[in-house]
Amino acid sequence: MELEVKSFDQPDEVVQFEKGRFERITVAGVTVGRATYEPGWKWSEHVGPGLGQASCPVEHVVLVVAGRAAVAMDDGRTIVMTAGDLVAVPPGHDSWVVGDDPYVSLHFQGAGEYGSS
Repeated sequence: MELEVKSFDQPDEVVQFEKGRFERITVAGVTVGRATYEPGWKWSEHVGPGLGQASCPVEHVVLVVAGRAAVAMDDGRTIVMTAGDLVAVPPGHDSWVVGDDPYVSLHFQGAGEYGSS
């Protein structure tokens, strides 16, 4: 492993969609993502249609940095994530911003696949 420094100020890749963006950085072979969503963003409306998916097929481990977002599993379970929460989300879910503040999270698992066809 080499000493390596990267920043989300200059991500390796950016996936842009209506009301949001997902930035990726790979460091030491690990891909980390940063999701930034505006109020009104919803996965099933702003990401899924472009991928031909009704629910997100990616599993995530996320740390919520700011704002709040709901996660609704295909089986009906629903939670609201808030700043400071570290959450494991299995495949088969929808998600949306809750409230009037932007939502920001860091993705430590699933970042390489998220938002890509």
